[in-house]
Amino acid sequence: MGHTGPVPADFTSPAGRAELERAIGLVDSVPGGDPVRRTAAVRRLLPPDLATHALTQARLRAAARAKFGDRADGLLFTADGLEQASRPVVADHRAARYAGAGLESVLDLCCGIGSDALAFARAGLRIEAVERDPDTAAVAVANTAGQPVRVGTGSAEQSDWRSAESVFLDPARRGTRGRTFDPAAYSPDFGFVLRVLTDARHAAAKLGPGIDHALIPAGLEAEWVSFAGGVKEAVLWSAGFTAGGIARRATVLPAGRQLTDADPAEPRVGPVGGYLYEPDGAVIRAGLVQQLAARLPGGRRIAEQLAYLSADAPAAGLAGLARGFRVLDVLPYSVRRLRAELARRGVGIVEIKKRGVDVDPAALRRELKPAGPNSITVLLARVGQDHLAILAEPVPG
Repeated sequence: MGHTGPVPADFTSPAGRAELERAIGLVDSVPGGDPVRRTAAVRRLLPPDLATHALTQARLRAAARAKFGDRADGLLFTADGLEQASRPVVADHRAARYAGAGLESVLDLCCGIGSDALAFARAGLRIEAVERDPDTAAVAVANTAGQPVRVGTGSAEQSDWRSAESVFLDPARRGTRGRTFDPAAYSPDFGFVLRVLTDARHAAAKLGPGIDHALIPAGLEAEWVSFAGGVKEAVLWSAGFTAGGIARRATVLPAGRQLTDADPAEPRVGPVGGYLYEPDGAVIRAGLVQQLAARLPGGRRIAEQLAYLSADAPAAGLAGLARGFRVLDVLPYSVRRLRAELARRGVGIVEIKKRGVDVDPAALRRELKPAGPNSITVLLARVGQDHLAILAEPVPG
């Protein structure tokens, strides 16, 4: 086993995979929290190459459980592949849209370790997958064994994507210096991605959530997807997937709630009322704050371009689209006054959030010196020329 990739060269065979799994199991069985001693113990028990690969896979699987849960224990990983892979609930959401369009097959370009191919398979589609890196392609072969997936090694640009029933692209967003947020540095490049999205009727591309709206051509739908409060990706959808003139969509998982630019909007700006709402990051990234305001009782922004919404009563049925707070008091912001107010209320635990205010929450918390049995949320906001400290408590649910 002289292979230097992420796993032994023959791991795609049943015997090779079984040998690797036994070695990973051995790694996991070694007691002790000291990684140096653990590594030394494993290397005494296994051949050098197998020990290296088993230690690597055990480490990556442990890291992958935060994203894949128990499914991580049945998968192999590369470091870059794990970082770029979609978590299953997000990949399943995307695959369901392909299946819902009546499609039967998909060409998965830049398939990585095969996590999206597995989601397409769970949705009942057949998959042709392409991966440029041979080691990563081998991992994808292992991960999709027994599924209706064929993995080949090659470049996305040279694939026969025009003849595919549908296409999915997940361009690499890492360069020699690590993760890149510049679409011009994607591989394949952003120009190729847009060509596929424009020329193929059914195509989608997974991109970083920071994509500039100005880079998105007319005729495509851009969907921002969050999971458990964190924005995970933006997906561009081709004309075959769009409906009703929707250009922007926010999807909040696992709740499965959505907003689009076709929903009613409320552009009103007004004072802080009895309740304050902070939209989910996907709603903010998609530019749908006004659509969320329309779902609140008397909903309005508290300032132009500020993603805090106020309401006159608690809102029902938001299910993750926003986090709500009951307003207790609104003060002109100063550290001295805020510290005195928290002391008066016996606040020892303070959550600090901010919009439009140049404050380091950690440093401010130290200055406030909270002490006491109670907790509170302080939302700092710039409204016109005023800096406000809004004292609030979270709305349950």
